[in-house]
Amino acid sequence: MAGTGGGASAAATAVRVTGGAVSAALAVTGALHAVWAVTPWPLRTPEEFADAVVGTGDGVPPAGACLAVAGLLGAASYLVAAEAGVLPAGGSQGSRRAGASPAGVRAVAGVRRDEARRTGVRRAGARRAGVRAVAGVLLARGVAGPVLFGRVSARTERFRRLNVRYYSPLCVVLGAGAAAVGWRGSSATNC
Repeated sequence: MAGTGGGASAAATAVRVTGGAVSAALAVTGALHAVWAVTPWPLRTPEEFADAVVGTGDGVPPAGACLAVAGLLGAASYLVAAEAGVLPAGGSQGSRRAGASPAGVRAVAGVRRDEARRTGVRRAGARRAGVRAVAGVLLARGVAGPVLFGRVSARTERFRRLNVRYYSPLCVVLGAGAAAVGWRGSSATNC
């Protein structure tokens, strides 16, 4: 039986490490999209940005689009980190892990014990579903990207090359990591 506990601990560690890495990559990518709302950095010109990152057009996409993608990537980063146990989950479960008294939380919220438990389970289920959706979107982008951006839509040669070498493989790796967290997260880390 001692080996079982070690295996569970190893699984929890693997989920935390994977979730932390995926979350960090999503956060950095989100921050980069936020930067693109105001500048084509690290590229020099909007035209060079359009060629390498967008694959079409004359420059950086509208600021609103960049910020929307940045926000979605930030939310995805949080969901993965919370499900992996790297960050505290929101709601009553997160408060308990942060050291708050469960009885105090229920008393302040005016919620009965069974209602608090059901709410925590629903939130965990919604978080897990969110992580699985993140995994699905990333995997779909990674697998379909070379086909969609290489054959179906007209994109620049530079973008197609970068997409096949970097963008799509990164999406597949992040999607696989998010999937591992989404299917092992809470059960492995006792979230």
